[in-house]
Amino acid sequence: MGLNPGSNPEFAPADVVRRQYLASAAGDLEALRATLAPDVEWTEMAGFPLAGTYRTPEGVTANIMEKLAVEWEGWAAHDDTYVVEGENVVVLARYTARHRMTGKPLAVRVAHHFVVRGGLIVRFEQFVDTALVRDAAT
Repeated sequence: MGLNPGSNPEFAPADVVRRQYLASAAGDLEALRATLAPDVEWTEMAGFPLAGTYRTPEGVTANIMEKLAVEWEGWAAHDDTYVVEGENVVVLARYTARHRMTGKPLAVRVAHHFVVRGGLIVRFEQFVDTALVRDAAT
């Protein structure tokens, strides 16, 4: 009997998103990639240092998570509040880190919009005050 993602709580959209945050916090890029669809579209907001849309799980981790780890010490996304409607999951969160070159701390509120289908994240869009991120990096 095959798994039906709709009937298995481990595939519930909020649970998939939560696994992504936990994998990110642990630095487990393999586990993070396992939450992403092969054709994922991951968009970092215009004005953010890594702005753009990235595709494929490997593209996301190589161009976002690995680069953040180089530029920022202790980069973390703290997932505070989840708002779920069907396949849409909006997370109100915070980023905290210290920029490696400037030594300045970062503490900024963010919103993340995920679309989860078939137990995988198919789309992500970030909303953040990019000026606060830029200020910490300069």
